[in-house]
Amino acid sequence: MPFYRRFLAGMPEYLARYYWWAYLWRAGIWFFDHQPIINAILFGQYQRLMAETLRRYHPQPGGRTLQLTCVYGSLTPALLARTNAGLHIADVAPQQLDLARRKTAQSLDKPLYPACMNAESLGYASDSFDTVVLFFLLHEMPPSARENTLAEMLRIIHPGGSILITEYCELPERHCLYRFMPFRWLLARLEPFLPGFWQENLQEKLQHAAAIHGKYIRQYGKQASLFSGFYRVIEYRVFI
Repeated sequence: MPFYRRFLAGMPEYLARYYWWAYLWRAGIWFFDHQPIINAILFGQYQRLMAETLRRYHPQPGGRTLQLTCVYGSLTPALLARTNAGLHIADVAPQQLDLARRKTAQSLDKPLYPACMNAESLGYASDSFDTVVLFFLLHEMPPSARENTLAEMLRIIHPGGSILITEYCELPERHCLYRFMPFRWLLARLEPFLPGFWQENLQEKLQHAAAIHGKYIRQYGKQASLFSGFYRVIEYRVFI
């Protein structure tokens, strides 16, 4: 029996098969949630990426914010500290939600609302959130899961709401890391869905997902390109 099947119960097949070691294995969760490790994985850019994400994060007074899936590092406590109405967070892995709870245990005046949900099939009502934050999620999904997740995200965000996405940039053909073939091969082994994500037009995908629910999106402000265009932070607004 393939080893990853030990982690398959209740998990999407792709998550257990390709990312058990990073998100589902207790030793992996302990290892990766250390700031030096996170920073090394992102080539020293974690603080810049988080700072740019937080700079663009302006939750509406009393509005509801959803962080779609947990992330390692200090982003969740930082978002919670800036969210007066409390922070909703959804992840399919209970282990990751437990970690988020521990990180925010000291924030007694601002509640965290964790929910164990698959991003492809969220249990929230339509038009129930003002802001949705995605931090390095989409590139870890196969194309069908990405499309389902975007459709669900556009379903639950109400007109006038904001989507804040921090991700890899478009295909970085001129970046020195991409041009170095051994690195590109290694990254594709560790992130098997990233090459496909690089080829996609994110705005077109979002526009298609919005149209399913009678909505449309517009980019708000200028995209922030970091690490010579390897990463991006971008905000969209949702309309009907």
